[in-house]
Formats: sequence, C-alpha cells, structure tokens
Amino acid sequence: MSKLNKEELEYIRQAEADFKKKKGEISDLEIRKHYLIDEIKDIQRSFSGFEAELIKKYGEDSVIDMSTGEVKKK
Repeated sequence: MSKLNKEELEYIRQAEADFKKKKGEISDLEIRKHYLIDEIKDIQRSFSGFEAELIKKYGEDSVIDMSTGEVKKK
C-alpha cells in the first residue's frame, strides 16, 4: 500500500485548514452583509417618512441644495 510522505500530508492538511478558514470568513462576511442590508432598509424607511414630511411642507416640485439647505422649485 502506498502512503504520502510527511511533506505531502502536511501540505494537504494545511491546504484543507486554509480552505476551511476562508470558508468561515466568507460565511462571516455574508452574515455581516445581511446585517448591513437590514440597516440600509431601516435608513431608507426612516428617510421615506422624513421625505414625505418635507414634500408636505415644501411641495412635490421642490429641490433641496444639500450644501446650503436652500429649497427651490424645479
């Protein structure tokens, strides 16, 4: 029966360990990505409500200059 030499076996073990580690890192990133997506959705919901208030106050045809806060009509 054939058998791997010490260096071959060590190489395969290390490659397998590295592969598992990277898979775990990808899983962690995917979980983080989903948390960030949920946070973005919360920001969008909040902004939509605030935007509705601004539209009521300044009108649908208003444009806000983000650097000065000046509100103009389109």
